[in-house]
This record gives sequence, structure tokens and C-alpha cells, in this order.
Amino acid sequence: MSQSAPTREVARRVFATEFNDAGFTFTESDDERAPVYALLPTGESANRVFFVGTLTEKEDVGEDSEYWRGRIVDPTGTFFVYAGQYQPEAASKLRELDAPAYVAVVGKPRTYETDDGTVRVSVRPESITEVDAATRDRWVVETANRTIERVAAFDDDGNEYARMAREEYDVDPETYKAAALSALEDLDESTGDELAGDSSAAGDGTDGSAADEPTETPDL
Repeated sequence: MSQSAPTREVARRVFATEFNDAGFTFTESDDERAPVYALLPTGESANRVFFVGTLTEKEDVGEDSEYWRGRIVDPTGTFFVYAGQYQPEAASKLRELDAPAYVAVVGKPRTYETDDGTVRVSVRPESITEVDAATRDRWVVETANRTIERVAAFDDDGNEYARMAREEYDVDPETYKAAALSALEDLDESTGDELAGDSSAAGDGTDGSAADEPTETPDL
């Protein structure tokens, strides 16, 4: 008797500014193998995320074995990804890539608490792929549209994740709509592939609020 292969969760498109605020995680069953979801503040669950940005820094922060940390910026802020022996393909890609470079990342949200009680959010990458500026631009447009759709549906009575977000987060979802619209405006004003010119432009467009370097390494 054959068993059907488990299906992968949909990878949610999300900007860094919202992702870094998604510090609440939950499961939908008591099974110890139940998937863990991050609760997006716009009212959506995310077991996996998909984002595209500029890899601006990478560093092997491992002690006994390779453990790579990558800093990836989008028009709203910064994602941090961590890959080691349990993510060999992603770790190998981080080792090979030269910053700055446009990359597309699919991975799982991970949260960890620092000694001072701050909840940090990072990504355990399943795949990291080098892409071009046009791919990055398409992702910005698609992610802005998805974000605006989530905000528009936030007050729907049947939106259980929005109800959870209202309970867990003290933030107006319109904040993320404004960030999405700003990202679209930045795209309209962009001159194209900034990596083709001054490489220092790779960090432009971040708001600084989510770009602080983590002082501790999460246990992934």
C-alpha cells in the first residue's frame, strides 16, 4: 500500500520589515512533528518564506564546523539567514557567493531569544539561488501586492490568523501596507541594476530599524 508524499507548505512572500516583527510562533496540533508556523502581523501563517534581496555580507560564524550567516537586504529592511551542516546546499552556496549579489531564498522562519529577552527572527534556508535585477524587481511587485491583499483582508470576520495577530502584536497592519507602497515607489525611481555600478548601493533602501547585526547566533 503506497503512501502519498507529504506536501510542502506554501512559501509566503514577505518583506523584511514585516518578517522581523513576526516573533510569535505556533503549531496547529499537539503532534511533536507538527509544523511550526510564524504568525505574520498582517494575519497569515508562514511555515516557509520566499524572499529576494541583495546579499551584502556573509560570514562563517561556526566554531567546530562551518556555520554561515548571510545578511540580505530588501527595500524595507534586512533578513538574516543561517546555514550549517544540516543545510549543506545553502551553506555551500553562501560559501561560493561573492557579495554583493542578488539572491532568491526559500526557507523556514526561526525565532530565538537573546539574553536580554529580545526575540530575533531569522531564516533557515532550504535553497539560495543567485538571480538578476529583473527577478528582484518582480519579487518586489508580487510581494507588495500580497502584502496589500493581506492588509485588506485583516478585518474580515473569518480571518483567524488576523485575530491571532491582533492578540499577539501591538502594531497597525497599515504600517506594512505603507512599507509595500514605499517599496513600489522606490522601484519606480530606481535606475535599474545597482550592482552594475557602485557596489555600495547594495545597502540602500533599508530603513535601519531591522538591519542591526544579531549579537548572538541562533541554535538552528
